Amino acid sequence: MSTFLSGVAVFLSTVALLCGGYAAYEVFTLRQTLNTTSTSTQTNTASPISTKQSVPPEPETTASPSPETTPSPAATSANAIQPGQFVQPAFGNKAEVEILSAKRIKDPETANRDVINLQMRIRRQATDGVGGSDIISIANTTARNPDTSETYKGVSANRSTGTVSLAQLRPKASADAYVWIRVPDGVKNVDLFVPDTAAFKNVPISN
Repeated sequence: MSTFLSGVAVFLSTVALLCGGYAAYEVFTLRQTLNTTSTSTQTNTASPISTKQSVPPEPETTASPSPETTPSPAATSANAIQPGQFVQPAFGNKAEVEILSAKRIKDPETANRDVINLQMRIRRQATDGVGGSDIISIANTTARNPDTSETYKGVSANRSTGTVSLAQLRPKASADAYVWIRVPDGVKNVDLFVPDTAAFKNVPISN
């Protein structure tokens, strides 16, 4: 009987030992699981610290527009002949000649700027007494340097209107004419001599 009881006791001790070991294993496994879950939760919930500093935007720079250079009225009207500024009688009082402009141009044959294009207007004033010989030879118009008294002539006959006959104009009617005169570059003013017409003094040359 004692032997049987001893066997039972040994068996129960063995079972108790096995149960205690299994319980210890379960506790250890549960503790590892809890530690892993806690670490994962802390990692996910922790807010990251940003080390990047925000850079303020650079202020926009607006380039100020450069002022436009506009020619002044004095510059644009320099040496310009005004209407009625240069008017002289021709053939006594039968007609009058008005200088419209005297502009320096480039000679197309030499490419030199030693020519002025003289524009004029011939107006018949007389109602009668005009004959066939009352003709103004525009091609024979000359210029003179008021400083040096040097005289300048027309470029050629085909660089002018030629002639204007007063007999072909009705009273108070007018005709425009032109002539090219070779005037050295640098001369700013000239005296003009239109045939059978009073002289024009100190006429400005425009560019």
